[in-house]
Amino acid sequence: MCLAIPAQVRSIGEHRMAEVDIMGVTRTVSLDLVPEADVDDYVLVHAGYAIQVVDEEFANETLELLKQMDQPTGV
Repeated sequence: MCLAIPAQVRSIGEHRMAEVDIMGVTRTVSLDLVPEADVDDYVLVHAGYAIQVVDEEFANETLELLKQMDQPTGV
């Protein structure tokens, strides 16, 4: 199974390499596949590449679901 994680673009450097924030963790990813992405946009990141620009609401909903997966169910 493949999983893409929402991240917010914080800065864009040389060769469209971007610093992104993923739940407080900074990573460097390529924006080559999403030329329309800009600083402050939310993107889906998979295997070091941003693969799609998404809106903030979608990103936040997805991140919240991911956080819930890490919570014990009490069973």
